[in-house]
Amino acid sequence: MSSHPKSSAVIAPKSEAEAFFAANPHIDSIEMIYTDFGGVPRGKRLRQHEVLAVYETGRMFPGSITVVDITGQDTVETGLVWEDGDADRSMKPVPGTLVKTPWAGENAAQFLVDFYELDGTPHDLDPRHVLGLVVDRYAEQGLVPAVAVELEFYLVDPKRSRDGMVRPAAPAYSKDRPRNVEVYGLRELEDFRPFLDDLYTFCDVQGLPLESAISEFAPGQFELTLCYKPDVLRACDDAIMYKRVVKAAAQRHGLEATFMAKPFADQAGSGMHIHVSVNDSDGNNIFASEDPEGTDALRHAIGGMIANVGDSFALFAPNANSYRRFKANSYAPVAPTWGVNNRTVSFRIPAGAPKTRHVEHRACGADANPYLAVAAVLAGMHHGMANQTDPGPAVVGNGYDRDSSGDDKPPSNWFSAVDRFHASSIMRDYLGERFVDMYSIVKRVEQDRYFSEVPRLDYDWYLRNA
Repeated sequence: MSSHPKSSAVIAPKSEAEAFFAANPHIDSIEMIYTDFGGVPRGKRLRQHEVLAVYETGRMFPGSITVVDITGQDTVETGLVWEDGDADRSMKPVPGTLVKTPWAGENAAQFLVDFYELDGTPHDLDPRHVLGLVVDRYAEQGLVPAVAVELEFYLVDPKRSRDGMVRPAAPAYSKDRPRNVEVYGLRELEDFRPFLDDLYTFCDVQGLPLESAISEFAPGQFELTLCYKPDVLRACDDAIMYKRVVKAAAQRHGLEATFMAKPFADQAGSGMHIHVSVNDSDGNNIFASEDPEGTDALRHAIGGMIANVGDSFALFAPNANSYRRFKANSYAPVAPTWGVNNRTVSFRIPAGAPKTRHVEHRACGADANPYLAVAAVLAGMHHGMANQTDPGPAVVGNGYDRDSSGDDKPPSNWFSAVDRFHASSIMRDYLGERFVDMYSIVKRVEQDRYFSEVPRLDYDWYLRNA
């Protein structure tokens, strides 16, 4: 594969920005947002005239931003910092993402950017371009994947307890923190109605297709759904923008929203459920079938996801905390299983009309980068369909009873996940050789930095007894 991807990502024209500012001449504080490996938004705040220049010629930015760790530190071990002279590349705007940010004031807006080399080729470490590579593999066969991303999150108190622990947020009218699970509880939605009302308003302003809200399987945990889209890049843009809106709306109400995979040891973790189907060139769903298990194409796609889930786990569970989420009977899948209308498996075919037949990928944590997680999901599906991979029989009943030993067992820890990702020929084929190498280096450096800290538990367990 070429050292630089030939992603089909499109650059927004200057006319888009000119039309936006003609309609909103008072806006003069605009954030330019790039999404790094960890899914963290990074960038600059610009004035109106600077934004117009970005839409015309791009904006220079140091290439080292592509290999920062989750805390924003450089990863010099990649060889892309000092050895490269920390050279500039060009940021260019993503179409349709220049929108108002009403929580930040009447004069505020934002737009997303992609990273490009100075010769105009897409930068091969930009997560959005990595996803574009996989989408292009489908396009070569006249296929168009369709995706929806569901994200769970917690509302927590921004002030920690005296012992430094995180606590569920309390409603504004009460000092009582939620203690019960109350899954699908309407009172729990009512308790945080001001936050949810602002969240819907802000999403409407930004054109984000936000739909139903539920109280999830833990105190202070929620899930809202984004609409299905046959434009995968745009669906992931929506997810990136939505996470930012959730955090901003929470902050406006004195709350902290977190997409951390497992903020509470004794409560449910937060997942990212990826719903995906594939359309042909005429817009027909190739998974559609009267059979609840779908078509051969759907079963082969699931077979590919099962075969590839272990190789992809460093993207589905990218952080040390991610692995605390995977426990039996927790609604977080622990084995590469599939089934129909069954939430105990990793790959669920939801019930519904034949034309809606699709698969819900349930392995990802909410802390995963949507671009990279979806890229890995689509890579597995494409590989499975191309090789007619057999998924085996569907699980009926409790998928947690499935013995997950063997080659298809997902990695149980962060270290083995990164090692397996780095060694994966499938990931290298679909996501790019250099991306796999650089992502692996960044994560290994993160591991060293994380485990160099001495946690409180070490003192509690070992100070007197060692």
